[in-house]
Amino acid sequence: MIEIFIDADACPVKDEVYAVAARLGLPVVVVANQKINVPREVGVEMVVVAEGPDAADDWIVDQIRPGDIVITADIPLAQRCLEKGAHALGTHGREFTPDSIGSALATREIKASIRETGAPTGGPPPLTARERSRFSGALDAIAQRALREAR
Repeated sequence: MIEIFIDADACPVKDEVYAVAARLGLPVVVVANQKINVPREVGVEMVVVAEGPDAADDWIVDQIRPGDIVITADIPLAQRCLEKGAHALGTHGREFTPDSIGSALATREIKASIRETGAPTGGPPPLTARERSRFSGALDAIAQRALREAR
């Protein structure tokens, strides 16, 4: 059975994940360093991991299997998931693939270098309704593909 894992501490699209998962009958595992309110519906599990910079990431990587889907904005975590044969989807609806992960990591490093110089970068703007819809569509497409591959 395919599962969807959410790297949940700062995930802005949890509700969209719950909706797609419920429609497709897929279980969801919400992973965070602290308790987060999750729907009480069957199929949604909340896992609280120890404090630490990579505790949630490490737990997810230890638990996923090929074909599972991981929702994360953390590019190094996405790379680790891909290496285990899982699908990785960014919170803006961009699928990380073996072909795209290298450029995503390079862009991340460039942005980190800019921040280190002290240049003001600001945080990401809130997601628009259109971006949320794009994310839901991308998750649905990946989940459908994962289900076909699992058969």
